[in-house]
Amino acid sequence: MEKLVKGGEFMVQDLDAKDIFIPEEFDEEQQMIADTCRDFLDTEVMPNLDRIDKQEEGFVRGLFDKAGELGLLGISTPEELEGFGQSFVTSMLSSEVMGSAYSFAVTYSCHTGIGSMPILYFGNDEQKTKYMPKLSTGEWAGAYCLTEPGAGSDANSGKTKAVLSEDGKHYILNGQKMWITNTGFADVFIVFAKIDNDRVLSAFIVERDFPGIKFNPEEKKLGIKGSSTRQIFFEDCLVPVENMLWDRGKGFRIALDILHMGRIKLGGSVLGAAKMAVDQSVNYSNERKQFGRSISTFGAIKYKLAEQAIRIFANESAVYRTSRNVDEFIEAHADTLTKEQAIVKAFEEYAIEAAILKVYGSEMLDYVVDEGVQIHGGMGYSAEMPIERGYRDSRINRIFEGTNEINRLVTIDTLNKRGAKKDYDLYGQGEAIIAGLENLNGCSCCEEGYYENKMASIENFKSIGKMLLKAVSEKFGRKMMNEQEILTNISNIVMRIYVAESVVLRVKKKDEILEQDAALNKDMLEVLVYDTAEYIRKEAKDCVNSFIEDADENKLFMNGISHYSCVKGVNVKNARQRIANKMIEENKYCF
Repeated sequence: MEKLVKGGEFMVQDLDAKDIFIPEEFDEEQQMIADTCRDFLDTEVMPNLDRIDKQEEGFVRGLFDKAGELGLLGISTPEELEGFGQSFVTSMLSSEVMGSAYSFAVTYSCHTGIGSMPILYFGNDEQKTKYMPKLSTGEWAGAYCLTEPGAGSDANSGKTKAVLSEDGKHYILNGQKMWITNTGFADVFIVFAKIDNDRVLSAFIVERDFPGIKFNPEEKKLGIKGSSTRQIFFEDCLVPVENMLWDRGKGFRIALDILHMGRIKLGGSVLGAAKMAVDQSVNYSNERKQFGRSISTFGAIKYKLAEQAIRIFANESAVYRTSRNVDEFIEAHADTLTKEQAIVKAFEEYAIEAAILKVYGSEMLDYVVDEGVQIHGGMGYSAEMPIERGYRDSRINRIFEGTNEINRLVTIDTLNKRGAKKDYDLYGQGEAIIAGLENLNGCSCCEEGYYENKMASIENFKSIGKMLLKAVSEKFGRKMMNEQEILTNISNIVMRIYVAESVVLRVKKKDEILEQDAALNKDMLEVLVYDTAEYIRKEAKDCVNSFIEDADENKLFMNGISHYSCVKGVNVKNARQRIANKMIEENKYCF
């Protein structure tokens, strides 16, 4: 790669397929780690899902010990701290595989992510040495305490307080935290509180046996029933001063950076759950007979199976594209930053992509499990079938790690700020596109060459996003972020652009560079680009009608939207049938 790709820069420049990482390139060591994860799930988790969901005393903690013995809790931790020191791409692959573990996937992702990584990324040497080896091996379990009854999306409004003791040896914590994953058995908690009358949060490492901690009973939840979730009360809890993370007032920064990481990881973990749900859907549709034949032979079912596969493939393409960007950022800064510092900076850099992966991935999984239930018919509504558990467990993904509504706004707010700072020429390009609207004529989808045509479509979609961003920023100025409905329209466009472009680049690399059979992947690409054009056209028109009242100007923008969302027609029925037929033949997700 000639130069490092900046976060959000995909909106202003094209990328060569050779410069992205795709799942077809996993090496032997990465595949071995993935196989170890699968073996652990097959032998220890899947046969015991009911025991996990009933929160049988000590059972999940025992699974933790076994996962630690296999090294599955320390994949991202440096070797000197009892971990494997693997790349971010590899850690994402393990997150994907473990994501199929229903409730245990939440337990695992909390511990290996937000429950331990704040210490690795922001702790001093003494804190890392004391805590990370035990967290990496499973001797200790981690949890993350940010949310409060009055502080959810507005995390910095938390009321938990910390006051220095008279002898200066402890901070005295008082407050309440809720929706805390792993609380039932966690040994170490990352707790956020405001010292004295500080405006922003600080962060502390709190051990379970510190005096002054009380726990509510387990919460009763819609899904992820096997994930321990309790409220925590700190009543004059004594925390040694040396257990402050980083510096005073840096807690909110820690929280934001860790959330960026959690969002990327969520984009990976939902892949495992989605692929398993498709396997269940294909299996059932092949076995279930109606009107004298398997329901998998019906076109309506094939549509659902194919659409499930297309959305999974698209999400996967974007996930590993971003993951490799993180690794490249770390490598590029190896001479100037510690690895931990570089990782944190990478999460900040790719905040836009992180939000996209979180939103698209969680909504992809919701679609997949919902259609999975529908394919199962009445049996899908029965607790006898595993798709029912997957359906319930999926719903939380659109809420935690920042709601999807917040993440849509984060996408546009961050993109707007980087454009305003001229990190790249976002608004200059938008202005040029608006200036050229009067001269548009004909259709814009006639580029010759298969991939050239698809990339031209992506570039056109970007033109829509850039002209709308420019027009909205000019119309509303500093009050732009108050226009949440309009910004959501634009955010949806930006997200679909990133995902669609990721699929174009992946299929092109697989086809032309790796020289692998990509015929069915091209079918996926055809349908995705075609549907993306329709989706973007609708979002863009809703956006324009919401803020451009002048009839002539409105017509000018509408013509621009029609021009730039024009794509070649696709026989989507035949393309989806070919995709579905392959899965029906293989009796599984096979892409």
